[in-house]
Amino acid sequence: MYLKRSDRPIFVRDHEGRTISRADLPPADTKRWVAGRKAIVAAAVRGGMLTEDEACEMYDLSEEELAGWMESLARHGTNGLRVTTMQRYRS
Repeated sequence: MYLKRSDRPIFVRDHEGRTISRADLPPADTKRWVAGRKAIVAAAVRGGMLTEDEACEMYDLSEEELAGWMESLARHGTNGLRVTTMQRYRS
């Protein structure tokens, strides 16, 4: 078995300080995006585990949608990623 070497980190920290790995990423066919799944993808991109292009391609996201997730997570934490409270945090 051949393991591909990468310069990217194997583990990154999420917004709450927990360690996440590729095994913690949501499946590529995810249709229901809850706040926790969005936060894990945003943390993987922020930490360098995934590039923005890889995340957008893997999860069929637009660049704007991913950027919005990352901004909301940075400003308001996981609560900013919830659809039901998103209007409260929009500027």
